[in-house]
Amino acid sequence: MADTSTKNGTYKDYGAPHQDLREWLDRVEDLGELQKIDGADWNLEIGAIAEMIYHHTPDDPPTLLFDNIPGYEPGFRILSGMTNSVKRLAMTLGFPEPSGAMDVVRWYRDRMKDFSPIPSRFVNTGPILENVDRDQDVDLLKFPVPFLHELDGGRYIGTGDLVIMQDPDTDWVNLGTYRVMVHDKNTVGLWMSPGKHGRLIREKYFKQGKPCPVAISVGHDPLMFLAAGNEVQYGVSEFSYAAGHRGAPFDMIKSEVNGLPIPAYGEICIEGEIVMDDERPEGPFGEWTGYYASSVREDPVVKISRVYYRNNPIITMARPGRPPSDYTLSKSVIKSALIWDQVEAAGLPGVQGVWCHQNGGGRLFNVISIKQAYPGHSRQAAELCCNVHAGNYLGRWAISVDDDIDPSNLWDVTWAMSTRCDPVDDIDIIRRAWSGPLDPRKRAGDNFNSRAIVDACRPWDWKDEFPPVAESSPELAAKTMEKWKHLLD
Repeated sequence: MADTSTKNGTYKDYGAPHQDLREWLDRVEDLGELQKIDGADWNLEIGAIAEMIYHHTPDDPPTLLFDNIPGYEPGFRILSGMTNSVKRLAMTLGFPEPSGAMDVVRWYRDRMKDFSPIPSRFVNTGPILENVDRDQDVDLLKFPVPFLHELDGGRYIGTGDLVIMQDPDTDWVNLGTYRVMVHDKNTVGLWMSPGKHGRLIREKYFKQGKPCPVAISVGHDPLMFLAAGNEVQYGVSEFSYAAGHRGAPFDMIKSEVNGLPIPAYGEICIEGEIVMDDERPEGPFGEWTGYYASSVREDPVVKISRVYYRNNPIITMARPGRPPSDYTLSKSVIKSALIWDQVEAAGLPGVQGVWCHQNGGGRLFNVISIKQAYPGHSRQAAELCCNVHAGNYLGRWAISVDDDIDPSNLWDVTWAMSTRCDPVDDIDIIRRAWSGPLDPRKRAGDNFNSRAIVDACRPWDWKDEFPPVAESSPELAAKTMEKWKHLLD
C-alpha cells in the first residue's frame, strides 16, 4: 500500500471551480488528503480496505485512489471517499476552510437563501468520447468492477453513480444514485426504491408499454454525486442544481442512442434501456443501513448498447456498509443543510442547527437545535425534521434540543435526552411513515415504518426554573483556556 498523503497540505482558494474529477484530484493531493493504493484486488479487497480505513480514521480520512488492480490495465482506477472529510467537502463546494462540519452545514444553507440552478450547456465533444464501445463491442467487465461485500449477489459498477433519466411527459432530466449490479458483459440490474424519482419515471414508461431510456455515469465530478444522492425538488435537474453550487454550467453531450445528457468531462458512462420483458435476480447488497437489508428479487434489467469512457478511466465508488462508510460524512452534512433549509421554509423560527448523524447513515438519527420561543415549538421542530422532503424517507429518530446543545455532538445530545426528556411525556410516535425495502427492521413487502419524536428540550412551562447547567461560565472557561491551554498540548 503506497501512501502519498501528507500532513502538510494547504487549503487554497483556487478562484474557479475544478474542471473535472482529475483537476479535483490534483486539488485533493495539494490538500494532503489523497492516498494512492497499488495492487489491491477488485474481489473484496478494495471494499475491505475502504472499510478498514474509514472505520479506523473516522475524522477526516483520505480519498483512496486504487490503481494497478490485478487482471486489469494499469490506469483503470477506482476512487473511494470523494467528499468524506470536512475540508474536501468544503473545497468541493467552493467554501473557505472550515473549522468543523457545522460550518459547512451553515454555509450550504446560507447559499440556498439566494440560490439558482444553472442549466447545462451542450457541446459536441469532450473527453468522455475518447473511447466509445458500441453494441457487440460492449464489455462492462473490461473495467475493474468491484465485488464489495462478502454476501453481495454480484459485482456492483454503480455505487457512487448518477442514473440519468428523462421524464417522458416533460423535459425534466433527473439524476439519482441507485445501485447497479453487473449481470454479464452488456446487462446490468438497476434497483430503485419505491417512491424515488427514478422509479416513478421508469413506471411512466412501462405504463406506456415502452422501455425506459437510461444513462449511468460511474465516474464524474463529486459535485454531481452530492446532488444525485440527496433530495432535490421534484422537477429540478440535479445537473442544474450541482451547477448552481459550482457557479457555472456543466458541459453535456447528447448520448448517441437516446439523446440523454452525459457529462462531457465524465470518466465512464453506460447507456441503454430498462426493459419490461427481462427480469433477473438482483441483490443482496450490503447497504448504507449497515445490513444486507434487501432480499434478492426479480428486477427489470438494463440492456447496455453504448459505453463511453476516457483514457485511463476512474470508477467513482461509494461503498456502503456499517457506518462510518466512505460517504457518510458528506451525506450527513448535505442532508442536515437541506433539512434546516426546508424546516425554515415551512415557517419554523429559531433554528440553531441540524445534524443527521453518521451513526444513523445520515438518515435515521436526526437532531434539530432551537431557541425555544413558544409552547409546542420543540415538538413542532422535531416533527418537521422528519416530515420535510429531505427527512421523510426511511427515518427513525427525530430529536429536538435547546440552543445550548450542539446537535452534531452525541455527548451533548444523549446528555440532553437523558436529563431533559421524560419518556412518558416527551416521546411521540408517527406511524405508517415512508420506509422501503432497505429498512432492516421491516419484513419484505412492508414499506411503512414509525418515527420517534423526542423532545429533549427543557419543558417550556417551567424552563426558567430548570436546574442550571453545572459547567464553567463562558468567561471563566475562556480565562482558564488562555492561562492553562498548554496542558492540552
